[in-house]
Amino acid sequence: MLKIENLSKSFGTNRVLNGVNLQVKEGSIFGLVGINGAGKSTLLRCIAGVYEPDAGAVTIDGLDTYRDFRARGEIAYVSDELSCPVGSTIRSQKCFYKDLYPYFSEEAYRKYLAMFELDEKSPLNNLSKGNRRRAALLFALSLKPKVLLLDEAYDGLEPIVRLTFKQELTNLSLDEKLSVIIASHSLKELEDICDSFGILKDGSVLRQGDLIDEERQINRYQMAFAEPKTMNDFKDFDVVRYENDGSIYEVVIRGDVDEVREKLSEMMPLVLDVRPVNFEQFFIYEVGNRGTAGTEAGAAGDIKGDAGADKPEDVSAEAKRGEKDVLS
Repeated sequence: MLKIENLSKSFGTNRVLNGVNLQVKEGSIFGLVGINGAGKSTLLRCIAGVYEPDAGAVTIDGLDTYRDFRARGEIAYVSDELSCPVGSTIRSQKCFYKDLYPYFSEEAYRKYLAMFELDEKSPLNNLSKGNRRRAALLFALSLKPKVLLLDEAYDGLEPIVRLTFKQELTNLSLDEKLSVIIASHSLKELEDICDSFGILKDGSVLRQGDLIDEERQINRYQMAFAEPKTMNDFKDFDVVRYENDGSIYEVVIRGDVDEVREKLSEMMPLVLDVRPVNFEQFFIYEVGNRGTAGTEAGAAGDIKGDAGADKPEDVSAEAKRGEKDVLS
């Protein structure tokens, strides 16, 4: 199991991570989300042992990932940009990783070389963005890690390759108990594959848990009343968001849907409609100001658009820190 305990990290006077606590179970696919600058990339680098924590620790099965080389041998980290020595080919870079990582698998390397349709004689610096991403994933999966860290995992991948890669991650998590942490700006991509999540805000964990269970606990209730209502009329509910337009009210409420519906029915609405939320909406409601009326414009930083729409929107990735990655 991966444990992050009271982790803090600063760069000069800028506190990027502040007392982060997370657990990722063996075989889990964990979605790490947050607005631009929330600390996602910094957290991944701390997990990978690239950055030394100012306080706290990251451990895999009790081994400190910064101080214990055995723990780092269990981690593969794919950053948002592949860097390599000038003139390197896929084959030469393979030899580098094979010497460095104890569990490197030639069999896995051949499998993923074919899956990603790469030529190992190709110079890495001459590859397209999409093929460079394929090469980075090839190396990461060939290391046979216990923990795979992906920063913008699908960036540059074609739809068919994305689908194939997602299926492979699912298979590895089920068959080999691979733990995966994906930091992505595409919430829809995470919703399709992740079983658990963590939301970072201002360097701390705002919320974490089982994705399906959490989504089921928050719903949009659309109602019409003969008499005007105010937010105070909903004070006995766990209101996440409230707004009204004339006699129409939309209230986002956390809680068991049957219990909330029954309680709302006691208010004698003319109409009561319940709608589930997707991961994008869930994220915006959590990051935004709970209970505020109006639009979500201030709720999610770089997210644009209406939270009621089903179309996924993007959250910008955190700016690169300029340090060399464990797997780059």
